[in-house]
Amino acid sequence: MAFVLKALSNGVDGVFIGACRLNECNYVTQGNFHTLNMVLLLKRVMEHIGLNPERLRIEFMSAADASVFVEGVDAFVKKVKELGPLGQGEGIDRRDLKQRLAEMSNLVPYLKLANQEKLASRLQAPEDYEGLFTKEEIDTLFREIPSYYIDPDKCQACMICAKRCPVEAIDGGKNRIHIIDQEKCIKCGTCFEACPPRFGAVTKISGEPVPPPIPEEKRTIVRKGKEKS
Repeated sequence: MAFVLKALSNGVDGVFIGACRLNECNYVTQGNFHTLNMVLLLKRVMEHIGLNPERLRIEFMSAADASVFVEGVDAFVKKVKELGPLGQGEGIDRRDLKQRLAEMSNLVPYLKLANQEKLASRLQAPEDYEGLFTKEEIDTLFREIPSYYIDPDKCQACMICAKRCPVEAIDGGKNRIHIIDQEKCIKCGTCFEACPPRFGAVTKISGEPVPPPIPEEKRTIVRKGKEKS
């Protein structure tokens, strides 16, 4: 999904994905099923941010299907030309679109985690594609995007969450209460899982605003036995 979103963010008007025929993958991973599900999810995401999902297409073919490839690409190019330039065809300001795509790119890990069971599906029939992800389901998913917050009263500055964070969104240090940079956070939940249960400092928040970070001058933790007399 990140590759497609990056392509759209760079201004391409549509993305065409060619894949091996289903059940004919030469690798045990069966990546074409996974790619199909990713495309179906991303089409719904595109709808959610106001883009026409027909700007993204996947076609299945073998190495011998030159005609299928040519016909598929020709039909896709024709369709994209009908839709017009990205964003302009949907009536979205270019700067606004750039922002929406950036927000979606940041949420890719969250989208994968929240939909991991469905992304592992192996759909065989095209008539099943439409029902894998529904518009209502995706709208709900975005309404319930979680945020993560480190409770300053519970944080022990163990640095485990900061070391595990894949995007370095946690500002911390020895004897310093940790803070999550909400703009960098990708909602993956790694910090929530990494925080030792005996501390329970990381809180998952849904549907509510995240409390403001603790002031810089109050972030130092004074250990027992080290207080100044």
